[in-house]
Amino acid sequence: MALIAVYPGTFDPITNGHTDLVRRACSIFDQVVVGVATSGGTKQPYFSLNERIALAEEALENFQNAKVCGFDGLLVNFARQQNAKVLLRGLRAVSDFEFEFQLASMNRQLDNELESMFLTPAEEYSYISSSLVREISQLGGDVSKFVSSAVVSALHTKSQN
Repeated sequence: MALIAVYPGTFDPITNGHTDLVRRACSIFDQVVVGVATSGGTKQPYFSLNERIALAEEALENFQNAKVCGFDGLLVNFARQQNAKVLLRGLRAVSDFEFEFQLASMNRQLDNELESMFLTPAEEYSYISSSLVREISQLGGDVSKFVSSAVVSALHTKSQN
C-alpha cells in the first residue's frame, strides 16, 4: 500500500518554499498530492483556481511522484478521496505553529486516522510567503528569486490587466 500525503494550500501563487517542501516530501512519501484549495477561507485568491493549478503543475513537473489537484470543501474529505494517510503542512516560523497545531487537532477530530506532519522550509526559503511575493510584484519589485519563471510571467501579466 502506497503512503500518500496531501499538501494543501491556496498556493496563490506557488513559491520556491512550497516547491522545496514538495521536493523533500517526495523523498519521504510514495506520492505527494498538492491540493490547491478553491480559496483560503475569507480571502479572495489573486489567481483563479485553474491558474493556480497550472502554475503548480509547471513548478512541480520534474517531481515524478507529485500530482496537483484542485479541491473544494473539507480537507479531510479531499484527503480520503486521495487515499492519503498524512496531511503535510509547512512551518516557516514559530508564529505559524499555533495556528497549524489548532488545524491539526481539528483535522484529527474530523478523521482520527489522518496524521498531520510538519516540515520546515530550507533556511533560504523560510521568509517567503505568497502574499509577500504578490505584494512585491504589484509594487514593481523583482520576485524571480522567490518563484518559478512561469509564476514571474503570470504575475507580470496579471499586473498588466
